[in-house]
Amino acid sequence: MLPNRVREIRESLLMSKAELARKAGLSPLTIDRIERGAPCRLATIRKVLLALGLTAADRERVFPELS
Repeated sequence: MLPNRVREIRESLLMSKAELARKAGLSPLTIDRIERGAPCRLATIRKVLLALGLTAADRERVFPELS
């Protein structure tokens, strides 16, 4: 499990885990798992990126383990 930048970006936007989960249509538990580096599906990654106001092109910057 490699680190990703989801937590760092979420906190820089002053967004709670619950808020990110709601915007992404995911559970707060899923957000917690993603922030801890657990693997997830590409569809889930896409939801998180969009909820953070990013695009699919930002995927490797946020999830370096995908490169």
